[in-house]
Amino acid sequence: MAQQTTIEHLERRVQLLTRLAEISTVLNSTMKLKPLLNALMDSAAEIADSEAASVLLWDVNSNELRFAATSTDDISGQQLIGKVVPLEGSIAGKVMRENRIITVDNTQDSQEHYDKVDKAISFETRSLIGVPMRAKNRVIGVLEAVNKHSLPWTKDDEHYLSILAAQAAVAIENAQLVAALQKANEELSQLDELKSDFIAIASHELRTPLGVILGYASFLQDTNDPEVNSLAGKVVNSATQLRRIIEDLTNLRYFEQGGADLEREKVSLEDFIRENLGEIRALAEAKGHRLLVKPPSSQVMLTIDRIRMNMALGNILNNAVRFTPENGEIRVDAEQRGREIWISVRDSGIGLSPADLERIFERFVQVEDHMTRQNGGLGIGLSIARALVQAHGGRLWATSPGVGQGSTFIIALPA
Repeated sequence: MAQQTTIEHLERRVQLLTRLAEISTVLNSTMKLKPLLNALMDSAAEIADSEAASVLLWDVNSNELRFAATSTDDISGQQLIGKVVPLEGSIAGKVMRENRIITVDNTQDSQEHYDKVDKAISFETRSLIGVPMRAKNRVIGVLEAVNKHSLPWTKDDEHYLSILAAQAAVAIENAQLVAALQKANEELSQLDELKSDFIAIASHELRTPLGVILGYASFLQDTNDPEVNSLAGKVVNSATQLRRIIEDLTNLRYFEQGGADLEREKVSLEDFIRENLGEIRALAEAKGHRLLVKPPSSQVMLTIDRIRMNMALGNILNNAVRFTPENGEIRVDAEQRGREIWISVRDSGIGLSPADLERIFERFVQVEDHMTRQNGGLGIGLSIARALVQAHGGRLWATSPGVGQGSTFIIALPA
């Protein structure tokens, strides 16, 4: 008789371990929380040979323990989902607080049984086992199995439910992380769409009044009053800077939407450089900078999208002017080096640390501290310049001896 009991016990253990292995496969086959919890509920009631089971998860946002799933399919059982169970005055709360298994063979003998749940779903719990669900050394919830009649829980019940709770805790935390990432991605996509819409609207609405300002300010520069000329010049310089910011925003949106179609043409390298220096000359003279240019020793032709490359070189020159203190020097050299044509812009400005040589090409990055910077801009000009150069099959990088010692930006285009 004893031998028969032992055999039956061993067979039961084999069945449970086999079932736990099967359950583990099911739990790890999905990253969605709801089907995962449903599978867990069916398994918990089966493993504990109980009438019902439930999972309560800790809500990190509200710091509350809430029902997340029950094995009861009827309306009353589903009404429990989301309900809060107090940490004090409930078995589940005590399991959560003390991070240990708690068994109650008869709830009438327990002062901590939370009978409001029973009343809410018309289920009179008489025996209960609560197992902490641990993931990464912290309790994320409680797995419960309950019966309507008094029943002593065994060490096997505790052992197998603990294994199930451990498997489930890892799967649940992974599912929660995936859900949180998906939600964050959706929110970021919405924000990105709002940003693009704002850029489009703001750029469009600013162009017309800015054009009027530039027109009238340019007209005032032609008067015979030196004071008016000076003030008008300042307006023109500021408006020109604002126009460049608008152009950068528009170009940023253009590249984010995948626009990189180039209309290439043959352009003289010397003409290309002088054209861009002409665009920046007024801003440079306003700060007292000297503009020096060393043209190529022979006639060199570029095959480029003239408008796009004007943006690239223009952004680099604009940065050189803005980040070089007054009465500085900006030098542009151009030459053919093997299979590449190099255009370098060297300034006597604020310089760059080794850590910033690559970082400055990231979007919305500026070397100056945002609380103290004086040169304005959005920090997207160099990012756009690099994207435009790369679209031409070229390279753009920066060098600098160090902070306070100036910088050199080099464009290398296919010859």
